[in-house]
Amino acid sequence: MMKKTVSLLLVTLVSCVLAVTARAQLVVEIEGNAQNPTPIAVVPFDWSGSGVLAEDVASIISADLRRSGLFAPVPRDDMLSFPKTPEEVSFRDWRILGTEYVVTGRMQPQAGGYLLSFDLVNIFGQHKMFTKQVTGGAQQLRDVAHRAADEIYEAITGIRGAFGTQMVYVQETQRGGQPSYALMLSDIDGARARQIRRFSAPVMSPSWSPSGQEVAYVSFETGRPAIFRENIHTGARQQLTNFKGLNSSPTWSPDGSKLAMVLSKDGNPEIYVLDLNSGRFTRMTRHFSIDTEPNWMPDGNSLVFTSDRGGKPQIYQLTLATGQVDRLTFDGDYNARPRVSPDGKTLVMVHRSRGVFTIATMDIVSGRMRVLTETRLDESPSIAPNGAMLMYATKRGSKGILAAVSLDAGVKYSLPSQQGNVREPAWSPYFD
Repeated sequence: MMKKTVSLLLVTLVSCVLAVTARAQLVVEIEGNAQNPTPIAVVPFDWSGSGVLAEDVASIISADLRRSGLFAPVPRDDMLSFPKTPEEVSFRDWRILGTEYVVTGRMQPQAGGYLLSFDLVNIFGQHKMFTKQVTGGAQQLRDVAHRAADEIYEAITGIRGAFGTQMVYVQETQRGGQPSYALMLSDIDGARARQIRRFSAPVMSPSWSPSGQEVAYVSFETGRPAIFRENIHTGARQQLTNFKGLNSSPTWSPDGSKLAMVLSKDGNPEIYVLDLNSGRFTRMTRHFSIDTEPNWMPDGNSLVFTSDRGGKPQIYQLTLATGQVDRLTFDGDYNARPRVSPDGKTLVMVHRSRGVFTIATMDIVSGRMRVLTETRLDESPSIAPNGAMLMYATKRGSKGILAAVSLDAGVKYSLPSQQGNVREPAWSPYFD
């Protein structure tokens, strides 16, 4: 009787955990695609093992490609056949459907996990482009799928895929009538969301280390803002600041050895750089205005930041070696939260014009500005490591959600949470 009771309790506990995990997931809603997306068919993969796989790998790949906006996957119900190998592909059948590429694959078990062998076939060229293999552990079927999608995406577009990356974000819920805040980690499609740490006080401004092993963030758990760094795998963390006043906006240098941040310990919000090896703080700006929201240029030689030294918030660039400060933005009455594309050519920002907050980009050389979003309260942009997409926070009614848009504004999708409000996304770097 005791064994049955214990078993029942375990089943109930597992069910509760799964239910909480499900509610924590973000749900992808496609809102817009690029013009003339490429038709592609990801055929259901052959499985040579016993039982049923926990994940439909081909379906995940198809969803990844659809979410990029550059591909229009063929629905399975429309497929005329289900080839397992390139040799079984009927070019005539797929041309009838207007399909340009077909992906076939074979899943098989191996010690401690799985092996996927998959092929990319060019229908109009009537040839196989490649056969590749991806392996993963017993709990890594989604990782296997994302890596395969990355390979397919790069082979066709020439751009490295970013489906295998992750994001951290802040989730706010109610617990016992009180607000509760969690720093969350998930796949970039919102799946496999898990809590890194929960707080009873606000947490904000998460920032990835270049290695993808740590995040820095601001927490109010001590009664005032303080900056922490935390290993997302081990949970080990370190409080980096404990100054009176403002401690905010941490961002890692490209080599991971420093953090830029905002401190008001000397009376005014200024940009500082912390050397993580020596623990030394170096003040980088000296101005009576508010200097905030620093972000590193990819070469590590300069910072972009927000300042109202011109009367209204605009974006400036600080050259670290000389201390020279140059204003970058002039269009609109408000430009803030700067982020720089991986190639260093494009500035992404929160832009306000006529009272509306949107996400915009600016070509750093020409100064040409482009508004990417159409909603009214967009903030916290974060760029994918391949520079193709960016994630940002916005509102749907009164609820905070995450959304994504391509840097050419042709692709859009949203990721509303099934539980609570979500905000402040940070897109991870590549993990290799």
